[in-house]
Amino acid sequence: MSYTPLVDDYVKWTNSMGHTIEGWVYFLCSDYITIETGVKDKPKCEYSKTQKHKKIHILVICYNQFWDQLEYIRNRREDC
Repeated sequence: MSYTPLVDDYVKWTNSMGHTIEGWVYFLCSDYITIETGVKDKPKCEYSKTQKHKKIHILVICYNQFWDQLEYIRNRREDC
């Protein structure tokens, strides 16, 4: 049985080169997902008085042909 990722799933991806990436599924479409591996605060900008987005998200793309390499760990939908 193959795993189909959902937004807010925490996954581990060990790719064919042996690199392991862990993080939250941040975006999902039929072609790829993005895995959020880190978040950090944006520096203060002197040119923008109202910043809507306060964080920088570090994302890795995983195309659908590699979804069979994903390991589901847990989700945060149940935490709400």
